[in-house]
Formats: sequence, structure tokens, C-alpha cells
Amino acid sequence: MVTANLQRSLAVPPSIRASPSPTAGGAAVVQEGNGRDLDSAEQLVLDLCDPALREHALLVISKKKEIFQDALAPLLWYSFGTIAALLKEIVSIYPALDPPTLSLGASNRACNVLALFQCIASHPKTRMLFLNANIPIFMYPFMVTKTNTRPLEHLRLASLGVIGALVKTDDPGVVEFLLRTEIIPTCLFCMENGDELSKTVLAQMVNSEYQLAVASVQRYPAKLLKHVIRCFHGLSADARACAALQIILPDVLKDGKVDTYLVDDLATRRCLQQLLHNVKVGGMGGAPRPGLDHMMGILTI
Repeated sequence: MVTANLQRSLAVPPSIRASPSPTAGGAAVVQEGNGRDLDSAEQLVLDLCDPALREHALLVISKKKEIFQDALAPLLWYSFGTIAALLKEIVSIYPALDPPTLSLGASNRACNVLALFQCIASHPKTRMLFLNANIPIFMYPFMVTKTNTRPLEHLRLASLGVIGALVKTDDPGVVEFLLRTEIIPTCLFCMENGDELSKTVLAQMVNSEYQLAVASVQRYPAKLLKHVIRCFHGLSADARACAALQIILPDVLKDGKVDTYLVDDLATRRCLQQLLHNVKVGGMGGAPRPGLDHMMGILTI
């Protein structure tokens, strides 16, 4: 009865399904193969809602997600109960983050969930739905763990993979979401506490993200760029954050390419100049101005 109800509720958008072609034999064979793949994907998605079958389904889908191609992300998103089941897997391991008691097996299982989230985050038809549901926020606890055990580092890398999939798209809505949900301090924490692989992944991702932010100001005049600069400016007031900014501050903020967007915004130009000064002084062994008064000055810009 449960399986039958799930099958009825598995609402696959018609555009996902392949229809056989009566005119081309070769194409019909390919579409028949695609149909079998989709049937397999549908059954595996159904299995995700069954706690007894979920682990195996996660493993198989995460390994075969390229085979299912563009059909998988909408299938995961629109099937009844699937996202809730995946989020349950994520939330269930929170207690094992601090103190760090997470096993490698549990970490791998959660990483398989994150692989499916990455698939959803990459798809143009599900990306904004994914963001509007605030699902990336559920991954932030994995990115701010203070211990570099192997299971936790795997989670950190998988979470960064999802964020990276989001910022690779030319969508200003993604940047707005990430800035609004404090991704910058989260990423800086990863830079300070993650191992070398995390830092490499993050450096590439952050540079891509803020190049996108700068590119998107043409749609949202200088508003978005102003927020990016103010966020970095605020971080540069902290000595530890300033040290990290010497590594990850995007080149587009250092080489003058954004100046054309700030011609009529004196306050933001000064903010950028102070940011670059703080980073330069920090790199020479100095320190940015500390204290609440400096932070209050930032907030009034």
C-alpha cells in the first residue's frame, strides 16, 4: 500500500520523459534505453523514502547520477517526500559534529545525500527552488566544524561542492542568497580550519563567486557590488579574517576592474580603499584597526 501511494505521488514532469520515435530506429533504441534509465531512477527515488532501502538507493544514485542526466534533479525535487527524507539524513548527524564522533560510514552516507543536492543545485529548473527553500543552510554546520577528522573533512568538501555548483551559474539570485546567509564568514572559517584540499576548493569557488557578483551589477546597478565590498571590509577589521583575505580576496577587487561601477558611489570607493589597505597592512605584519567603534563606522557607510 505504501509503495503504491508513493508511485502515485511520484509526479514526474512530462518534459522529463522520453517518447519513442517511430521514424528513426537508432533514435528509438536510444530513447528506449533512456526510458529504462528513467524507470530505474524512479524506483531508486521511491526507495529513498523507505528507511530500510535508503542507504543502498543513495549509494546507487550518487554513483549513477550522470547516467540519469537532466532527469534526476527534477525527479528528486518533485517526488513526494524525497527532499524531506534527504534532509532527515543530514539533520540526523548533527549531534555527531561536536564532540566529533561521526563515523566514516555515516559521513559517506551524508556525502551521498550532498551529491544529490549538488545535482539539484546544478539544474536550472530546480536551482532557485533549492535556494528558496533555504536548503543550503542545512549544510553550513558541516563547513564550520573545528576538527579535521577524515569523516568531517569529507562532509566539508561535499558541502563546498554544492556551494560551488551554485556559484558556477550566471545567476545573480544565487549570489544574493549566499551573501544574505553569511557565506563569507563561513568560507573564511573553512579557510582557517580546513585541510589543504578544502582550502584549494574554496579559493577557486570564492574567486568564481565574486567574479559573478561583479558581473551581475549591470543588472542590479552597483547595489550588489556595494554589499560584497562592505562584507569584505567588515571582515578585514579582524586580524585572523584579514590574514585569510590575503589568500582569497578576488582579483577583480584588487585590479581596478570594478572602479567603473563605483564612479558615483564615493562611500563604497572609500570602503574598497580601506579594505585593500587593511589587507596590505596585514600582509606586511601590521594589523587592521580593531574594536567596536571601527565596526560601527562600517555599518554607517
